Amino acid sequence: MSAASARPAAGSTAGPELQPVEAARAAVLAAVPGPLPAETVAVEAALGAVLAEPVRAAVDLPPWDNSAMDGYALRAADVAAAGPDRPVVLEVVGDAPAGRPATAAVGPGTAVRIATGAPVPTGADAVVPVEETAPLFDAETGPSTDGPPRRVAIRVAAPVGYSIRRRASDVAAGSVILEAGRRITPAAVALVAGAGVPTVRVHRRPVVAVLATGDEVRRAGEPLGPVGIPDANGPGLRALARSCGAEVVDLGIAPDRLEAVVAALRAALDQADLIVVSGGVSVGPYDVVRSAFETLGSVGLWRVAIQPGKPFAFGTARRRDGGVVLLFGLPGNPVSSFVTFDLFVRPALRVLAGRGPGGERVEPAVLLDAASKSRGRRAYLRVVVERDADGRPVRDGAGRLGLRLAGGQGSHVLSALAAADGYAIVPEGVAEVPAGTGVDFWWLDDGPRER
Repeated sequence: MSAASARPAAGSTAGPELQPVEAARAAVLAAVPGPLPAETVAVEAALGAVLAEPVRAAVDLPPWDNSAMDGYALRAADVAAAGPDRPVVLEVVGDAPAGRPATAAVGPGTAVRIATGAPVPTGADAVVPVEETAPLFDAETGPSTDGPPRRVAIRVAAPVGYSIRRRASDVAAGSVILEAGRRITPAAVALVAGAGVPTVRVHRRPVVAVLATGDEVRRAGEPLGPVGIPDANGPGLRALARSCGAEVVDLGIAPDRLEAVVAALRAALDQADLIVVSGGVSVGPYDVVRSAFETLGSVGLWRVAIQPGKPFAFGTARRRDGGVVLLFGLPGNPVSSFVTFDLFVRPALRVLAGRGPGGERVEPAVLLDAASKSRGRRAYLRVVVERDADGRPVRDGAGRLGLRLAGGQGSHVLSALAAADGYAIVPEGVAEVPAGTGVDFWWLDDGPRER
């Protein structure tokens, strides 16, 4: 849709035809220039970023055969007949602490005391856990605190390889341990570091600039006066952007004046990949965000058939270096702001970060409360999942989740949004939703929340 076709007729407040969700999302994704360039970062600094290149192990993991237990390294053949009532006594000839080589090799009839993670000494082919042994000391000296006992009774047979972690049994040096496109999780950080790799190549994190607008909007803690309201959108949208792995620039709060909004956005163009503005995108006399976008670039999308979140603007501008900056104008009502972020901003950030656009993770569900909505708009009701006494989601015989409204469904009701497990999606052609209606359920936060 062109900017001209998106604009309502002069003096009109009706606006253009509402765009379906799928068409709006396709228009947004078509404008995303693709994954951001790659950079080299330390492994721990890569948490949440997306790999631009595969990662290969620098070393074998484990780097050598090592013990999985505290116990005694020995020859399996020497203890093949051992049992609780017929222990086999071996001479202890040395010690193998973690971080140091064993002090002796293992030969027939001998054992070496060994710590978890220590290299298996030469000659040993099994480890018996300490719980299955009994130390034997000389009567004259008694137990020693400085080293292993003189002899040990083994009360269990141990086959070859017992309690031994073989070299490269987890990862072989030179093998690909993570493919390009993988998002770095805490477990991935551990794997890469454990494989001896200090840095990785990841796509640069998107930089998101967030601007709240409104003459009435105040930062939390500031005096409200007779007409003020605390800013929920700015902090909430910055938190959403960070949860997507983005770096965030706080543009503060702009009044409902075109020149102020343009100035704030222009200041962010050369540092941001994506700008999110809340408020000022409807058809009122003080709604100037769309005009600000057109001053800096172009608007390709305006107003979407969703509830909440109908007022929505999307466009693009260019930095001085020619790079594309994505412009999102989200509604001023905070719940609408969250819903439109999840539907349109989050997929764009995923693509910029090097991931696929993703989509709603939906499951079949039943809405157990009655609800109503506007016909012709797809509704995203804020709901909680029915759970049993242990906090596990409850499903009916058809495998459907039971849902309850999280609270009031007004687009200003933050308490219901904060309580919600996700959205119940109600299609456009429905106005009344009786209790017991089947719906699609969209988990937020990538899955069920613990309670």
